[in-house]
Amino acid sequence: MKITYNPQYPSIDDLRNKARKMVPKFAFEYLDGGCNEDVNLQRNTEEIREVQLIPHYLSVHKGSDMRTELFGHTYDAPFGIAPVGLQGLMWPKAPEILAQAAFEHNIPFILSTVSTSSIETIGNITNGRAWFQLYHPAENSLRDKIIARVAAAQYPVLVILSDVPTFGFRPRDIRNGLAMPPKMSLSNMLQIMGRPEWAIKTLIHGQPGFEILKPYMPKGLNLRRLGEFMNQTFSGRLNEEKIKPIRDMWKGKLVIKGIASEADTERAIRLGVDGIIVSNHGGRQLDAGQSTIKPLATIAARYGDKIKVMMDSGLRSGPDIARALASGAAFTFLGRTFMYGVSALGKDGGNHTISILKVQLQQVMEQICCEKVSDFPNHLVK
Repeated sequence: MKITYNPQYPSIDDLRNKARKMVPKFAFEYLDGGCNEDVNLQRNTEEIREVQLIPHYLSVHKGSDMRTELFGHTYDAPFGIAPVGLQGLMWPKAPEILAQAAFEHNIPFILSTVSTSSIETIGNITNGRAWFQLYHPAENSLRDKIIARVAAAQYPVLVILSDVPTFGFRPRDIRNGLAMPPKMSLSNMLQIMGRPEWAIKTLIHGQPGFEILKPYMPKGLNLRRLGEFMNQTFSGRLNEEKIKPIRDMWKGKLVIKGIASEADTERAIRLGVDGIIVSNHGGRQLDAGQSTIKPLATIAARYGDKIKVMMDSGLRSGPDIARALASGAAFTFLGRTFMYGVSALGKDGGNHTISILKVQLQQVMEQICCEKVSDFPNHLVK
């Protein structure tokens, strides 16, 4: 696909600043915030940016190619769109916009169980190439129904979320009424009135909802009962006994997202999982935890030849992607970055953000004389 982007917004910071002006404060803070005091949110990107790369200026360079093979498919770039909950709250039809852009650019899009578009809709948009992230249901029957729908829609990869045994303590969301059950305060209503384009498009497309879960919800739930339903429906705490039956029933590639230790990596390998995503949920769960780049380096070095080691959380740019790849990641995912793009530029945000990241990453590869993605570790300052 031809790389095109709006030159008014050449950086992700530009998109973030624009997004802040386009969406109500409560929605932007849901997207932008971490948990507790935001320590791990900030640590994620700060420590990624401590990674340095070595250029090889006098070597023979035949050009750089960022295409990357992963699970039998060759993607046009070594990054994809991470799962984000309540995407339609930040911008109407956000998951559809991003899935379409991902399909056109030949990169993976991961749909979250608690996003605002259905499994079938995203499957149709991506011609069966999207991935699906499963929040583990409390009842095995619901688990099986959701996985059957994912298989019927021909998703090639199932991602099990492991890092939400409890919901993170997020002061902004509590103040804004976005904890469960949610509420719409006078302050929130005034914020909506101050964002007329967001309000009009939301009115046109309808209030976002949990589209994947609608078939299993009792009809006529008020907000309080919706909160109770969500709390009763999901049990985020995983263990080996919960993963084994999923491995048995799922015939495609299986990935665990949220791995942050060597011990859990060994368990994943023992269970026959195909890949892991080293992640701390974007700094939204454990403020006292490590940044993602620290465990990534040790996990990739020790287990990278036994399982696909990928990474998300804290990545904001092409150079950040390069740093993660040089540190051992086989592939990377970004969440907030793409949501800033679609919140800032609407239907053009997905294509714009992917294009910016591709241009930035290509520049880094050419600058350091890195011919293919697998060569990045040769450029790491150790």
